[in-house]
Amino acid sequence: MFILEEPYVSDLLKRAALDLGAPVLDTPMARQALAGTGLRLWGDDAFAEAFTGGGHPRIYANSEHAIGWVARHLGATALPGRIARFKDKLRFREMLADLYPDYRFAGVDLEGLARFDPRSIPAPFVVKPAVGFFSLGVRVVRDPAAWPGVAAELAEAARRQGSLYPGQVVDFDRFIVEEVIEGEEFAVDAYYDAEGRVVILDILGHLFASEEDVSDRVYYTLPALIRRWREPFAAFLEEVGRRAGLRDFPVHAELRVGADGRIAPIEVNPLRFAGWCVADMAHHAYGLNPYACFLEGRVPDWERILPEREGKVFALVVADLPSRVDPATLESVDYEAFLARFHGVLELRKVDFTRHPVFAFLFLELPEDELPSLRGILGEDLSRYACPREPTP
Repeated sequence: MFILEEPYVSDLLKRAALDLGAPVLDTPMARQALAGTGLRLWGDDAFAEAFTGGGHPRIYANSEHAIGWVARHLGATALPGRIARFKDKLRFREMLADLYPDYRFAGVDLEGLARFDPRSIPAPFVVKPAVGFFSLGVRVVRDPAAWPGVAAELAEAARRQGSLYPGQVVDFDRFIVEEVIEGEEFAVDAYYDAEGRVVILDILGHLFASEEDVSDRVYYTLPALIRRWREPFAAFLEEVGRRAGLRDFPVHAELRVGADGRIAPIEVNPLRFAGWCVADMAHHAYGLNPYACFLEGRVPDWERILPEREGKVFALVVADLPSRVDPATLESVDYEAFLARFHGVLELRKVDFTRHPVFAFLFLELPEDELPSLRGILGEDLSRYACPREPTP
């Protein structure tokens, strides 16, 4: 079953919806994405009945915009509660607290940020919306003396960005303040099968420009990454799933691995894989349709897949704009100049930059030894590709 919502439905996701014949909820985004295909969309009641009737136990949502629908129409099922355990970062930390007894975190509302004592959490620490998405409202604080400025920045971010997504996706009214989890960061798309076993569909390494960088600028994957971390990450996620009672459930997990090899979760996003259909990286890199894998219970044959990709690295560049740039002031983006900066382009996804703080998602295939070259884009001000509107006389 599919719930297709804003902000983006990729061709690969459309193909899965068309090929599998599973119910697709009738939403404005589904009507737009599947127009002309002849696929029948299911109304609210019929879709809910198909799920609760047991014939279609798996739902995939490409966006957390779907969470509100699930809460309204599937409230009598276990699904909303499972989602809430992960979407609310405070509840998530509390669920795993005994695994990390020395880890410090606290909740604070928007009005309380200015009064929060920054010395109550060991520095460095991170503050972010308790319900959040896409690094919106995330700040790293290394010096408690900087807290008043950070609190003011977050209040301004709440004013400017609070309306970009529904409250169930990003809520600037509540924040979590927590210790920085040190180590190498990874993003994992996976699903829980009918017995609660974890099936890994992709693992992405996350590159950063500095210790202060919290952006989503560059991700990459290659066979060595899958070989090294597939089994450890699956074992960790199975413990998480055991605590949350997960079955027939997709997740996008963000994890860090410390110098001692210990795995620690940053967050686990429910009911979906990587946002904006970035989960399509599994297709570009490994020939998988992750949506079909989940709905049909397919397990990748990594022993066959990985040798065919040796010597290659597959990367994603998120062309985001600085927060100081007001998207409403932009006239256009010089996509040709942006593309000219890269080679090995697999796909360019143009984004409506007047509505979102991003103008493109770029998928690349490079020789493995060119992975270090991707660091050049980290921290770069991409506003130079954005063309502002001419002032009105």
